[in-house]
Amino acid sequence: MDTTPRSLATEAVHAGREDLADLGLHAAPLDLSTTYPSRDVAAEAARLDEFAATGARMEGPPVYARLDNPTVARFEDALARLEGTDTAVAFASGMAALSAVLLLRASAGLRHVVAVRPLYGCSDHLLTSGLLGTEVTWTDPAGVADAIRPDTGLVMVETPANPTLAEVDLRALAHSCGSVPLLVDNTFATPVLQRPVEHGARLVMHSATKYLGGHGDVLGGVVACDEETARGLRQIRFATGGVLHPLAGYLLLRGLSTLPVRVRAQSATAAELVRRLAEDPRVTRVHYPRLGGAMIAFEVAGDPRAVTAAVRLITPAVSLGSVDTLIQHPASISHRIVDPGDRQAGGISEHLLRMSVGLEDVEDLWRDLDQALRAADRQPARTPVPAAR
Repeated sequence: MDTTPRSLATEAVHAGREDLADLGLHAAPLDLSTTYPSRDVAAEAARLDEFAATGARMEGPPVYARLDNPTVARFEDALARLEGTDTAVAFASGMAALSAVLLLRASAGLRHVVAVRPLYGCSDHLLTSGLLGTEVTWTDPAGVADAIRPDTGLVMVETPANPTLAEVDLRALAHSCGSVPLLVDNTFATPVLQRPVEHGARLVMHSATKYLGGHGDVLGGVVACDEETARGLRQIRFATGGVLHPLAGYLLLRGLSTLPVRVRAQSATAAELVRRLAEDPRVTRVHYPRLGGAMIAFEVAGDPRAVTAAVRLITPAVSLGSVDTLIQHPASISHRIVDPGDRQAGGISEHLLRMSVGLEDVEDLWRDLDQALRAADRQPARTPVPAAR
């Protein structure tokens, strides 16, 4: 393989596909097999023993889809190249990826996690609930060093954060972590805007469902990391079964090829919408990261639920990163599972809306937002619905 340094745009198109011409192929093949022939049983037994002992990716022909899949492996290799890590391990969803990391650290007796709010609502819930036997200490970035204990196995942050788009100085945070691994959820930024390992992070997580797939039709998660960590994650994935389906791996590999083009185009439209929202008297506050990107959060003077009810071109729905624009009310949906007090402490107000900007024309999007804001402005603000207990 040519090792000459290449731009991110070029890597996005070619990573994970370098062998295709030698195979007589142009598009990456999709391998849907769940099992494979094993005529040399003794050799297969030796390979399985090695995997059980080391967690290294198995060389040679596949054995069983829960161990490995050639199509998924192509996506893993490509994403690792884009993030600048040794390797990557893919999972059935972003939450499956986070669960595997927590289980791996807990298996070493390191059950304590230090985390910075806000995080994606389900990540917050998984840590707070202790469902996987972990204990979490929530702190701001300045308090991370003091929160670390002898049994701390992980520091977790999301930057830009979901849904407020708050940013964290990753280099300073990584320094505060000392020898404790820093896990960065890079779903919003993608490697197009930010490569956390260049700032000291050890693990980079994505909900691949979002920008990496990019078309709202695939569910997946991935952790980009060093090979030692990856070996443990592969063993967790094999034992728990949270594998990425090959078709999802195929779609994610295809999604990576247009990732830089999509993110840059969406970001340009988002920046223009931010400018207009910031000047609009119906909007009380706009959140947009210095890093840029295609995610916008803004607070309205009227009823935010009236805005989501009134949009017509924009889709009122959870998720993000698709080619079409989505808008949602975090306090009602994506962060509903987070305790109301914790939501407020994390800057998630009842008037906050989160918008994922797609590839539509900016004027069409603004016309839709403008008429939705007019509709909200005519509605009296409603009392928030109490969270279910």
